[in-house]
Parts: sequence; C-alpha cells; structure tokens
Amino acid sequence: MSNNTDEERKLRRILFATSAGTIFEAYDFILFGSLAPIISVKFFAGVNETAGFIFALMTFAAGYFIRPLGALFFGSMGDRKGRKKAFVITITMMGAATFAIGLLPTYASVGMLAPVLLISLRLIQGLAFGGEYGGAVVYTAEHAPPGKRGLFVGWIQAAAGFALFMSFLIVYVTRTLVGEDNFADWGWRIPFLISVFLLAISLWIRLSLEESPMFQKMLDEGKAAKRPLREAFGQWKYLKVVLLVLFGLMMMQGVIFYTAHFYTQFFLTQILKLPSVTMSYIMMVVTFISVPLYVLFSWWSDKIGRKPIILTGAILFAVTAFPMFSMFTSIVNPALAQAQHSAPVSVIADPDLCSLQFDPVGQAAFVSSCDIAKSTLASLGISYSNVSGSPFTRALVQIGDKVVPSVDGSELSPADLLAARAEFRSNLDTALAEAGYPKGVNMDEVNLPLLMGLLMLMLVFSTMVYAPVPAMALELFPTKIRYSGLSLPYHIGSGWFGGFLPAIAFAMVAANGSIYFGLWYPFVMAV
Repeated sequence: MSNNTDEERKLRRILFATSAGTIFEAYDFILFGSLAPIISVKFFAGVNETAGFIFALMTFAAGYFIRPLGALFFGSMGDRKGRKKAFVITITMMGAATFAIGLLPTYASVGMLAPVLLISLRLIQGLAFGGEYGGAVVYTAEHAPPGKRGLFVGWIQAAAGFALFMSFLIVYVTRTLVGEDNFADWGWRIPFLISVFLLAISLWIRLSLEESPMFQKMLDEGKAAKRPLREAFGQWKYLKVVLLVLFGLMMMQGVIFYTAHFYTQFFLTQILKLPSVTMSYIMMVVTFISVPLYVLFSWWSDKIGRKPIILTGAILFAVTAFPMFSMFTSIVNPALAQAQHSAPVSVIADPDLCSLQFDPVGQAAFVSSCDIAKSTLASLGISYSNVSGSPFTRALVQIGDKVVPSVDGSELSPADLLAARAEFRSNLDTALAEAGYPKGVNMDEVNLPLLMGLLMLMLVFSTMVYAPVPAMALELFPTKIRYSGLSLPYHIGSGWFGGFLPAIAFAMVAANGSIYFGLWYPFVMAV
C-alpha cells in the first residue's frame, strides 16, 4: 500500500513539474502573439500601417521558423544525454530572451536596430521552445502507467492551454491597472518583464526532476542512440513515420490551433475593429474554460482511440470555419455587415498596375493608383472585390454607386505623395461613411455572449484535435529516438504551418480584398 502511495505521489510531482515548466515556457513564447498589434507600432513605425502589422506577424512567425532547428539540436541532446539536461537549458534561454524583450528600445529610439534586436530575441525563443515541448511530452509519457499515456500527456496539452490563459490574463490585468494609453506607451513591457520570476520558479522545478526511467534503463543497458538524428531521419523505416506524423497529424493540428487562438484575434481586432481590451477579456474567459477539455479529450482517447476524436474535431472545424467567421462580422460589427451587403466595394484597376500587398521587409513603395487604393482599404479592414479596368488608367474605388478616384504617386515627391494619400483617404472616408460603413465598433450592438459562444465552439474543435495528437505520435517511435522523432515534425507542422498562418492569412486578405479569403489557408491545410 505504501509503495503504491509513494508511486502515486511521485507521478503527481512529475506531472506538476513538467506541466508547470511547460506553462511558463509556453507563456513566454505565446505572449508575443497577444501583443502583436502594439509591437507593430513600437518596432516597425518606419513602414506603412499594413506592412507594419504584417512585419510584426512575420516576427511572431520567426520564432516558429527556427523551432525545428531547436527540435533537432535539443532532441539529439535529449536522446543522447537525457531529457532533464535539455529541460534546464531551454527554460533558461526562453526566460532570459523574454525578459530582454521587455527592455528593448523601440524604433523611435534607435531606428532599425530595434526590429533587428527584437527578431534576434524571438529566434532565441524559438530555439528554446523547439527543444521544450517534445521533451515535456516524451518525459511525461515515459512515466505514464499502462493505459493512461493519453491522460498523462493531456496534462502537458492542458498546460499549453493554461499558458494561453495566463498570457491573456496578465495582458488584460495590466491594461486595466495602468490604463490603455499607458499600456500602449510603456505598460506592454510588464508582461515580458514578469517572466524573470517565472524563470526562477521554472528552474527550481526542473532541477528537482529525476531522469526518465525508460531513458535511464536504456542508458544503463548501453542501448542509447549514438546518432539519433541519423537514425530518425536517415533510415526509411523511421523517416516514413516522421513524414506520416508531420502530414497526417501535426500540420492539421497546427493550422486549426492557430486559427482558433490567434487568427480569430487578428480578424476581430484588425478587420472588425473590436477593441483589444475586449478581445483580451473574451479570450481570457474562453481559454480558461477550454483548459479542462485538453485533459478530457486526452483521457477519452485512452478509452475509444485517438483517431476518432482527432478526425471529428478536424471535420467540424473545416465545415464551420467560413460560416463562423461570417457570423463574427454580423454579431460584432453589424453595421459593417450591412454596408458590405448594401454598398459593396470594388477596386477597378489595370491588373498590371497592382502589386501583391505583402511587404514583410517594409520596402515596397505601393505608389501606383491601384496599390494606394488597395493598401488604404486593407488598412481600414474594408472588404473589396477586384475588377479589371482599362490599361494605363487610374484606379477607381467604387462604393455602391459612388466612385472615388485613387491617386498615382509614381511621379510625386515624398511630400506631395503624403498629401495626395491624405486627400484620397479623406475622400474615401467620406464616401464610406455616406454608404454606411462604420469607423469602429458600436459596443452596444456587439453580441458578446454569442461571440464568446462561437469562439468557445471553435476552441472545442481545436482541443479535440490538439489534445490526443502527441500521444498518438510518440507511440509510433521507439524510446531511443522518440525525442528527436517527435520534436521535428511537431515544430514543422505546428511552428511552420501553424505559426506562419496569421501572417499568410492577413497577407492573403490584403492581396485579394475579401476579409474571409485568408481562411482558405487553414481550410485547405486541414482538409
């Protein structure tokens, strides 16, 4: 009886230690996405508004771009030297980089050095998180009793969900305490600086852990992989499993998770103009409610299998994505929905004069009449259709039955171009207002309960996919290459296909004109 009690106490301590460490490290990494709109203003003030926001999203995605490299490096270390050593290094890197972001000078202070430093720290975060997640999942699974692997790994998934809640909570509380103006000025730094305390707690927790018994047994028997990366990715019998996990599980998990948790925020705040503080509050509530679902669906996957739950969540997401985002518009900004129906906007232009509205380095001029018209509408969050015009003619913006000529800035001086853009924007604002297009959101018309219900539903679908996937994936790899084999496809599928989703989808909207066009990316990836 005593042995069973001691074993249960040990398992509870392991679950707490790995889950708490994952919460703190995921909080550090996720926080950037919650503050992307402010970061775009603070660090990319030298580019136009649309490019600045895309640039911020690309910086957000840079952390995901580097994650597979971290997965390879720390995965190999974990398979050769042990899970615990990799844990301690990754948490230290993550905490230090996040704290440093809170101390960075802005573009107004040091110019282009600011975004360079920001991106560098974001890359360090990505390297650290690339080694963190797979190790936490593997370490926990290797301690799980028979028949409870899904449940145990589910606590790690719940920890990642709770980290989302923590980021929303701390941002919301900080906004409330310091006020919106102060938060935009200097208060945004506080959530990053808090990470130094989380780092101290996380290090203490991680240093108290013992090595995984499966790994220690393998090490004692001399069966550890000497070159885990070569075995995992150089032998077809394992490589085909890596590819199956990437394209069959992780890619789908990534796009659905980031659509539900991040692209919804970008859509609601940047397109529909829902106040950021309201968005933070809503996401805080629905994310908190969703945390137990990670454990529920993971536990359920031990009972009925992983695949039925994963497929059900993916199918429900694919079927409801477009209708749900359309409902967002009607319940958050009904005046915008009505205006889009009664006075649709179109850009009539020579296609040869139109550029792709995607400028991740902030160097595109966008000076043709078509480019100016489209970039202005994109920055306003106005959906429009594209109509081919006569060659070499100035672009026109048609709003219902009213036409607003754009301006051609190709021959104008910078000062004249600035004045011409301002005049065009003023004329456009007047025409849009006359057609019933609102400048912002009337909070009295926002159906907050229904909005929260729809977001909660999307998080349920996301959780059904996200919760059982790691347990299903790690069961396909032998112990000696499990850390490396699981980590790389996870961070490519979640980090690349998922992490780049907000930037890609926003750019697709700016290029095509339809505020819903960006949804084709997660829809196609999931299907």
